Amino acid sequence: MHRIVNHEREDCGPLFLCASCYDTCMRELVKNRVYRHFKGKYYYVIDEAVDTETRETVVIYRALYGDYGLFVRPESMFLSEVDHVKYPDVKQKYRFELVDDD
Repeated sequence: MHRIVNHEREDCGPLFLCASCYDTCMRELVKNRVYRHFKGKYYYVIDEAVDTETRETVVIYRALYGDYGLFVRPESMFLSEVDHVKYPDVKQKYRFELVDDD
């Protein structure tokens, strides 16, 4: 089970997860696969790691464009839903979505 760091509700925890945390927690990260960011660019997920300061799980991924930069982001954020208040025209549900092999 993924560790969620920022819960939306105070009573959200190991036995009860609010809807947003449940959606994020139930999504599984697939390594060595391509994901599409909600802004349209593609990234290759390399691995997961643990932040030594916070003990939070992070995702290590590489851009598949430009200088092919290497990035790290908290797993909870990587798997989170798009903020549709901030980005009302975005159709994609999640910040990063797995690209089908088809």
